[in-house]
Amino acid sequence: MKDTVERLHERTILVGVERKTRPSEAAGVESVSAEESLEELAALAETAGAEVIDRVIQNRPAYDAATLIGSGKVTELQGMVKGFDADLVIFDQELTPTQLRNLEKALDVRVVDRTQIILDIFASRARTREGQLQVELAQLDYLLPRLTGKGVEMSRLGGGIGTRGPGETKLETDRRKIRNRIKRITQELEAVKAGRATQRRQRFEVPLSTLAMVGYTNAGKSTLFNRLTGAGVVADARLFATLDPTVRQLQLPSRRHVIVSDTVGFIRHLPTTLVKAFRATLEEVRNAALLVHVVDVASEHVEDHARQVLAVLREIEADGSPQLLVLNKVDLLPEGEVDLDSAASRLLGEEAVKSKTRSVAVSARTGEGIDRLLAIVDEILPSDPVAETKFRIPLEDGASVHLVHEYSQVTRIVYHEQWCEIDALAPESLRRRLRNFVVQCNDGTV
Repeated sequence: MKDTVERLHERTILVGVERKTRPSEAAGVESVSAEESLEELAALAETAGAEVIDRVIQNRPAYDAATLIGSGKVTELQGMVKGFDADLVIFDQELTPTQLRNLEKALDVRVVDRTQIILDIFASRARTREGQLQVELAQLDYLLPRLTGKGVEMSRLGGGIGTRGPGETKLETDRRKIRNRIKRITQELEAVKAGRATQRRQRFEVPLSTLAMVGYTNAGKSTLFNRLTGAGVVADARLFATLDPTVRQLQLPSRRHVIVSDTVGFIRHLPTTLVKAFRATLEEVRNAALLVHVVDVASEHVEDHARQVLAVLREIEADGSPQLLVLNKVDLLPEGEVDLDSAASRLLGEEAVKSKTRSVAVSARTGEGIDRLLAIVDEILPSDPVAETKFRIPLEDGASVHLVHEYSQVTRIVYHEQWCEIDALAPESLRRRLRNFVVQCNDGTV
């Protein structure tokens, strides 16, 4: 007798396609095999709450237009779905609306693809209003062309007996609702983007250099972010454990303050709808003075992961920014295995050699190499020379007085009836910010 208690996890079968490629095409083929890609898909499925009960790989010279995997494999998959009493089938490749409809009709269970799983995980992880809007926009962009109603008859256009009526009207109503919702979300995100731009301008006025942490999901970015800033960001082994970006201040060995931004982890085949939706958030990456590219050096797929991150950086036009390669999780490697001299060129390509990209090995978990990481960041970031400076600030301008105390070393302060005079070792960025209150610098200018 079938258990009537609701299952906590959907029983899931994973399906991937290994394309047979002619030797002349081999150079353009992704290096990751179908087995490796399915391994990552299994981690995604489990993160989304599925129970993976079996995996299927189909070898084909090209994708089948109707079902992706071909009619013979669909028949085999039908037997597996019934035999395992599966609730869900997940395909590693993105399915077209036609393929999705045909597969659901043939298998008689829910069928989703890699993109839908990633969108589902993002939806469950978004905490801020902005993150929720971005994910909803990506979901609606993905859903709109796949909105078909109940079967083919409800998606036909009018033109003959049996093709008109409430079915098509309901479909068009749903499409119109989705388009209107997309328009409203886009407008809300534009307002968020304007707010972020204002905050960014205010930061640049100080200005503080910004470090953006980028990397493949589960590379240890959040653990490293916590180690550097004490932010307390959630960090665990789940994919996309953190979604909403977090910004914190960090003091370098030279006592300079910088802004550190922790961004969402990248992944292979990151849906284009997500990249589009998260463009406002990813502008933090584009405007950063330095990208801290974190890689899991203990992963056997580290080179592929680095390439995937570079691909996303190119898509958001941030590939020209200076990078610091951080080889994380060295505590999981045999001692002495990390080759810093060749790491940048091996993982980031020849451009890393031309730009003299620096590398550093760390363990965010144990703290190994963190001091060296901070020292290198201090060396790489544009200099902000300190000079002896005298400020004269009105007493009512407490914010400016606070800035002097926050970002410089105060050596003397004298209060007068209407203003206070502060002698401090102040960085150039602060002198520019408070130039109206600077009365003297160490070079004697007034």
